[in-house]
Amino acid sequence: MVTRKGLHLYYLFVKHLHITCVAVSGGFFALRGLWMLRAPHMLQRRWVKTLPHFVDTVLLGSAIYLAYVSTQYPFVFPWVSAKVMALLVYIVLGSVALKRGRTLAVRTGALLAALLVYAYIVTVALNKNPLPFLT
Repeated sequence: MVTRKGLHLYYLFVKHLHITCVAVSGGFFALRGLWMLRAPHMLQRRWVKTLPHFVDTVLLGSAIYLAYVSTQYPFVFPWVSAKVMALLVYIVLGSVALKRGRTLAVRTGALLAALLVYAYIVTVALNKNPLPFLT
């Protein structure tokens, strides 16, 4: 059995993996948003539909690992709670932007809002503050 102390050996690797997945996930979301606006046919490619699920699964798994090892849990640490809540908003907005929005205006608005929420999540993570723009 691996103890929590033993898990710390992997912490830096997983943290870097997590950060990489954050960048890839956000960058690929922005690219898919651009394709939605300029080249919607690109969104129908199999790899475009599959890759985000893989990256986001690794991202979520690494987040759970990091929270467990660092004992920084949602609803205990306000900044982690803010990230989780903002992530839920980001997922809904992303879904509207890329799939569920009925008009191009709705999709575009949801895309811009999702990108702002993404920026908020990254800023909260860097500052470990749920209100990073007020400090």
